[in-house]
Amino acid sequence: MSVTTAERPHQHAAQRRQGGSTLTGTATMIRFILRRDRVRLPIWIGAIILGVVGSLPSFTETYPTAADRQARADLLDNPATIALTGPAYGTDNYTFGAMTANELLGFVAITMALMSILLMVRHLRAEEETGRTELLRAGVLGRHACTTAAFTVAAGANLLIGLLLGLLMPSALDELSTSSSLLFGAAVASVGLVFTGVGALTAQVTEHARAATGLAAAALGVAFALRAIGDVGTEWLSWLSPIGWAQRTRVYVDDRWWPLLLSVALTVILMAVTYATTSRRDVGAGLVQPSPGSPRAGRNLSSPLGLAVRLQRGGLIGWAVGLLVFGVAYGSLAPSIEEFVSDNSSIQDFLGDAGSLIDGFMAMVVMMMALLATAYGLASLLRLRGEETSGRAEPVLATAVSRTRFAASHLIVALGGSLLLMLVGGLGLGITGAIALDDGSMVGKLFGAALAHVVGIWLVIAIVVALFGWAPQLVHLGWVVLTFGVVVGVLGGFFQFPDWVTKISPFHAASTLPGGDLGTVAVVIMGVLAVALVWIGLLGFRRRDLTTT
Repeated sequence: MSVTTAERPHQHAAQRRQGGSTLTGTATMIRFILRRDRVRLPIWIGAIILGVVGSLPSFTETYPTAADRQARADLLDNPATIALTGPAYGTDNYTFGAMTANELLGFVAITMALMSILLMVRHLRAEEETGRTELLRAGVLGRHACTTAAFTVAAGANLLIGLLLGLLMPSALDELSTSSSLLFGAAVASVGLVFTGVGALTAQVTEHARAATGLAAAALGVAFALRAIGDVGTEWLSWLSPIGWAQRTRVYVDDRWWPLLLSVALTVILMAVTYATTSRRDVGAGLVQPSPGSPRAGRNLSSPLGLAVRLQRGGLIGWAVGLLVFGVAYGSLAPSIEEFVSDNSSIQDFLGDAGSLIDGFMAMVVMMMALLATAYGLASLLRLRGEETSGRAEPVLATAVSRTRFAASHLIVALGGSLLLMLVGGLGLGITGAIALDDGSMVGKLFGAALAHVVGIWLVIAIVVALFGWAPQLVHLGWVVLTFGVVVGVLGGFFQFPDWVTKISPFHAASTLPGGDLGTVAVVIMGVLAVALVWIGLLGFRRRDLTTT
């Protein structure tokens, strides 16, 4: 039962009689959060630091001369790359520092933003949704203790990552100064702090953790889009994005600290609004009250698949619209590629591996679409794990619904939804590209290229199904597989990985389409492996006990 508005004065009076305040119990809650995240948090911190610091030594091996670095700088100076990574600073004299900032800062900042969102929603809205916060609040626990504790841990993680990056990056690459490296760490930490505030605020808006995460992720998407559009053309839009503020520090080039003050100010504002809304809403309730449902359930809710579709249709629609806009936006850039690189042999070499320059550009875009569709598939399938840990799966399985049927319902949504996203994104990219290039064949070529990536997407989803069946605590390792695909697929040309590393990526077989050849044998192997992993995962789920942790 939630604490009503009428009960609040009595609760506060009791709290005052016991000598408490709105922050009573904060230290205890911090220790509790650290205890719960004793594995999750070190993995986040270690993965980010190792990913950055571990990649730096390869710079001197891959680009040993100034001419090599300048050739790399030339690759950055095109609309597609600028939209993806951000503005390129210091390309006239491309140092290792400028290379580090231009090609790593944006990705690291986004990763830290995702970490912050997931941490805040997990320890605020998810705790209220399960009822644990209300149980804790029945004791001597201040109203703002949970929010303060979660913010302290998330902000501390961001600051720790920033500090460790600043101290360790110079040791990994001698050309990087400590002061500039500390600014790099502060810049990425500032983005994480802003989205710590965003996650805290969205946790107040809705009653459900998944919706809160979706709202915060949408805010991150808007920030990325504003930065991308601003960097390509309308620069003032970049100044509306926390990611843009971090990149405007011009770290390793001009070392400007003052843009980070904007992030600090926005974080303070977001947390102030969060505390204000926490004081004015009931425990367990959100600022936006859900609309009452129909008194009678529709026929589509009489089956596990219908229920899974109903639960996830909002997210699927949002992702589909996003992929459609993504495809249309990048399809419209196609005519400018040849004109832009007509006198740039470095970019021609980079994009020419997949056929023509246009085909190379489109292959990169389709690859990014596949990575986004995979992210949707993972998020959709992890809803199955959420149903189990929340206890909602047990009442469903207590009926005539079998475990296989229950798990398959969410699996079908994940597989079918990712397929739908590639269809929508491929059509948007193909139709827009065909119109822009006045070449009707682009529709079929790009639509086919999008479909060719589906098997790789399904293989990643199948890996998570296998983990769900036999080691459910490890299902989030699916994000590690996706991260590997991002690093190899998007940044592979930069890091110059060995051939065997690129070939084990689920997205490699179709990476040269539409201009190159499809790795048919690899696609068949991935398809067989995906089917086997799904069967193994469903078998494991049928045999193991349900868990709530």
